[in-house]
Amino acid sequence: MKHYHIVSRIAIYILAVVLLAFGIFHFMYPRDLLVYVPDFLPLGIKWAYIVGGAFILVGLSYLTNQYVKISSYLLFVLLVIFILTIHLPNYHNAGDKDMRQLALINILKDTAIAAFALHIAASAWHQHFQLENND
Repeated sequence: MKHYHIVSRIAIYILAVVLLAFGIFHFMYPRDLLVYVPDFLPLGIKWAYIVGGAFILVGLSYLTNQYVKISSYLLFVLLVIFILTIHLPNYHNAGDKDMRQLALINILKDTAIAAFALHIAASAWHQHFQLENND
C-alpha cells in the first residue's frame, strides 16, 4: 500500500505557487529586474523573461508532477548562479547597510529554495515525486 506524504506534497505545491508568482513578476516588471542582470551577460532585459519562464516551467512541473527531478536540479543550478553572480557581489559592493542586509536576505532566501529543490530532486523517483517511503 502506498503511503502518501501529504505534508511534503503541500510544501511542494506551496513552492510551485511561489515560483509561479516569481515567474509572473518577471514578465510583468522586467525593467525592475534589469538592474540585477550582470553587465558581462549579453541579451539584457531578455534575461528577465528567460528566468521568468524558467520559474514558471518549474512551478508547472511541480504542480503537474512531470519532470520533477530534472526541473529541481535545474532550479538548484539557476539559484546557485544567482547567489554567485548577483547576490554575493551585491552584498560585497553595497555601500549602504540596508542594501547589504537586503542582499544577505536574498542570499539566504535563494539558498533555502535551492536546498529545498535539491531535496525534491533527491526524493523524486523516475521524474515523479516519490510517493512510497518506508521511513
